[in-house]
Amino acid sequence: MLERLHMEESEVPKMCLDLYMQYGTTMAGLKALGYEFENDEFHGYVHGRLPYHKLKPDPVLRNLLASIPQRKIIFTNADEAHVVKVLKRLGLEDCFEGIICFETLNPPTQTGNNKSRILCKPSLEAFEATIRIADVDPKKTIFFDDSVRNIASGKAAGLHTVIVGRSDLVGGSDHALSSIHNMKEAIPEIWKVEEEEEDQKQLIQPTAVQTMVLA
Repeated sequence: MLERLHMEESEVPKMCLDLYMQYGTTMAGLKALGYEFENDEFHGYVHGRLPYHKLKPDPVLRNLLASIPQRKIIFTNADEAHVVKVLKRLGLEDCFEGIICFETLNPPTQTGNNKSRILCKPSLEAFEATIRIADVDPKKTIFFDDSVRNIASGKAAGLHTVIVGRSDLVGGSDHALSSIHNMKEAIPEIWKVEEEEEDQKQLIQPTAVQTMVLA
């Protein structure tokens, strides 16, 4: 905003916050106001200055994700390059079936990637598009996020919702997790389907063996 769009330095912090609150991201707000710049340039500049080196592998979360029997998909406002870097640093790069990111919801057009309207969380339209792309039933899908606004939109889209990073429920949340590592204790029903199927297998197998012996 300072170097490319030549804004006054004193105005930038407040403008960033105002645009984030109104449009979901600062980038979406700048586009809506008519500023022109390349999306890839913006992402590369902003994310290129993030301290990725501070992220460390998270084996606890990795084991949790690996034990979840359901499909797991990332839904983020960030660009794919950023997501891939973060997942790799955390050691989670093979834990998800897919990534629905900035490029997914905002594909380049024939006229380039400078369209003025950016589709992103927390807009309900972004959630509805993501549900279509992922081809999921929202009534059978759990959405995790640390943003109160995103949780509210997720609930409006029909998803089951979990607010992460706090112990109290917020508007639209079905569960609250102070830490993502507490997932299994707080929401054991995620694993219930697999446990029920395993129980059924154990019940069926002895019966089959007994039948063979009697025959």
